[in-house]
Amino acid sequence: MDTTNSTVFISGATSGLGLALAQRLQSAGSTVVIGGRRQDRLDALAAEHGFGTVVIDVADADSIATAAADVIDRYPALDAVVTMSGIMRNEDLRDPGHIDDALETVQTNLVGTIRLIDAFLPHLLTRPAATLITVSSGLAFVPLTATPTYSATKAGVHSYTQALRQQLVGSSVEVLELAPPAVQTDLMGGADFGGMPLDAFTDEVMGLLESGAAPEILVQNVQPLRWAERDGTHQQILEAMAGRGH
Repeated sequence: MDTTNSTVFISGATSGLGLALAQRLQSAGSTVVIGGRRQDRLDALAAEHGFGTVVIDVADADSIATAAADVIDRYPALDAVVTMSGIMRNEDLRDPGHIDDALETVQTNLVGTIRLIDAFLPHLLTRPAATLITVSSGLAFVPLTATPTYSATKAGVHSYTQALRQQLVGSSVEVLELAPPAVQTDLMGGADFGGMPLDAFTDEVMGLLESGAAPEILVQNVQPLRWAERDGTHQQILEAMAGRGH
């Protein structure tokens, strides 16, 4: 991915990882369009940073279709999409009442990612070179006991990304997967489990994007989760995270 001269759309970029990445890509020289559900928040970020903006709810199929058509119409040079949107909720699987949270999480994190890809991929395939970045998680590889559906949806995103990458071999679209570790954001209303500082995470991600080293964008903090099965540490890490609520 050319971080210095791309036209990038990032869904779910009004806070946290999405906003941090949007700011870094813009600073590097790319044109950045951010998506989110709140018009007032989008307007404030546009005024502060000069981003292009679009209202989008990734849990709503019509909203995705409308937003994608709008972005492509206003930014025909669009050549990169980041499917950043996601929600994370604690669930007690002994309580059947968790199903509402589970369904909303699947609709946003997994179905939303698939619909975003469907909406933008035909356009990206017309570009001489394009990049599609999905966002999974270290929890795709070792689940967090407290957030089982979140972890499952991120495992689904990982698997879907692998299949998509294989289907697009020989096309103009490169498919990357960003798998963050715990990062200090407001994903669950506060600092995430004492995770790595957001600036440090974004610095490392930008370096990996610029290097083009691998289709999986893996900062050092996520490596133990990503390779837990290979290294025989999966159960140990699973129990450790469950024990300290991480």
